Amino acid sequence: MAEIDSREFRSWSGHFATGVTVLTVQVGSTVRGMTANAFCSLSLHPPLVLVCIQHGASMHPMFEVTETFGVNILAADQKPLSDLFAQHGEHAGPMAGAPYRIGSIGVPILEGVMGWAECRVEERYAGGDHIIVVGRVEEMAIERPEAGPLLFYSGKYHAV
Repeated sequence: MAEIDSREFRSWSGHFATGVTVLTVQVGSTVRGMTANAFCSLSLHPPLVLVCIQHGASMHPMFEVTETFGVNILAADQKPLSDLFAQHGEHAGPMAGAPYRIGSIGVPILEGVMGWAECRVEERYAGGDHIIVVGRVEEMAIERPEAGPLLFYSGKYHAV
């Protein structure tokens, strides 16, 4: 079997349009967020979601120990927020200065997002160069149902 070139695989998988989220965690007094499109719903009963975090991501160590995390679904007008949390490394100030609140199970929730969920970690799995984290949704809301989603397709942002 021939080896798949990682750049070609990335280009191929980039032809699947995805929504854009910001995953958030609080570990101790540190609150952080990262842009991610490796997110999907997994199960209705119980309500489970799946997120994938690259081993080299600055938030990877936090996802190895956190018991809770948030998923913030971005609206089409929130590309700047996606860009902010897509930057590598540490940010100046909590949540890179973006407005947020702490939810009922201790998860940072970004203000103004289309929707959000607070999740409790159920499982962690190895997934090549990523960690796969399965979370049970404990709280959720759609705050801007009229907003269109921010999409990522073929290396660029799009809107419906």
